[in-house]
Amino acid sequence: MEIRLNHILCHTIEEVKDAGGYEIADFLDEWSSFGDTVSGQTSGSTGIPQKVELQKEDMIASARLTNDFFGINASSSMFLCLSPNYIAGKMMLVRAMIAGADLITVKPSSSPLVGIDIPLDFAAMVPMQVQESLNHDFTRERLKNIKSLIIGGAAVSSLLERRLAELPIRSYATYGMTETVSHVALRKLDGKTKEYAAIGDVWFSQDARGCLIINAPHLSHRVFETNDVVQLIDNYHFIWLGRYDNVINSGGVKLFPEKIEQKISPFVSSRFFLTSQPDERFGERLVLVIEGKRWDREKVELFKKKIAHVLTPYECPKLILFKEHFQETYSGKIIRRID
Repeated sequence: MEIRLNHILCHTIEEVKDAGGYEIADFLDEWSSFGDTVSGQTSGSTGIPQKVELQKEDMIASARLTNDFFGINASSSMFLCLSPNYIAGKMMLVRAMIAGADLITVKPSSSPLVGIDIPLDFAAMVPMQVQESLNHDFTRERLKNIKSLIIGGAAVSSLLERRLAELPIRSYATYGMTETVSHVALRKLDGKTKEYAAIGDVWFSQDARGCLIINAPHLSHRVFETNDVVQLIDNYHFIWLGRYDNVINSGGVKLFPEKIEQKISPFVSSRFFLTSQPDERFGERLVLVIEGKRWDREKVELFKKKIAHVLTPYECPKLILFKEHFQETYSGKIIRRID
C-alpha cells in the first residue's frame, strides 16, 4: 500500500482506514486532536511495557533534528514498515508530515521490501527486518535502493554490521528511547565506527555509576538519566558498553554481557544471550543461552575452543544452555530469561 502523507492529510480518517491504514489513521486522528500529547508505550525490554504521553512539540522537534541530519525535504521519499503503535513508527509519520515528503507504507513484516522496488531516500527498520532482507537476493538488491537506513529497537550484531557495510547505502544504528522521542545519537554501520555521535544540539555526561545522562535542549524534559553504561569519549561521543541492569559481577570482575556477545557472535549462527546464575565461589557465574536444539558434546567443545581465542578467562561462559524458543519484545529484543 503506497500512501503519500500530504495526500492523506487532505482526506478524511475514514478514507485512510478504507485504504487499509487503520493504525496510521488512528495516529493521524490523535495527532489532529486538540490535545498537546499523543499516547505511546515503551518497548518492554527491561520490564512490563509502560504507557507514556508524548508531547507533540517534542515529536516535532525530534523530527526536525532527523530531517536536518539526513536532508529530508518535500522532494524526499520515505518508507514506513514499522507499526505506528510504537514510537519508531509514529516518528516516521511525523518526519514525513514536517518535511512534506512522500511516505510509502507497507504492513509490518519480517521482510518488508518484498513488494517495494523503487528508490527510497530514508527508511527505518529493526534488525530482524534487515537480516531477513539480506538473506534473499532480490530483497538484498532492494536494500540498495535505500539511500539512508536507520536501525533500532534491538542491538545490531557484528555479523549484520559487516554485511551492511558491503552495501552502497548509508546505514546507522540508533540510540534513544521512547522518553527521548526517538533517537538522540547515531553510529555509522561501516564495520569500523564504534562511537555513537550526538545529533543536533544534544550532548552527554555520566553519573556516578558510569551511566549515560542525555542532555536534550530541544525537548521539554531536557535531561534524561539512563541505565546504559558507556565509555564517554567527550560531550558528544560515547561507546556503549551495556545495560547497568545486566552487569554481572563474577569474582569481583564486572562483565558486560552485550560486549561479550559481540565477540562471540561470529561463532554462533543461532540467536543467543548471556546471563548469570548464583555461584558459591564467584558470587555469579556467566551463562550462555543458545536458541535451538541442544548441540552434541563434540560441537560444544569445538565452540568453546574457538571463543577462548577471543575472550578473557573471566569472559568465558561457565555453562552453556539451550532453549527451543526465545521470548522477545515487539521490536525484536530478546527477553533475557532462562526459565
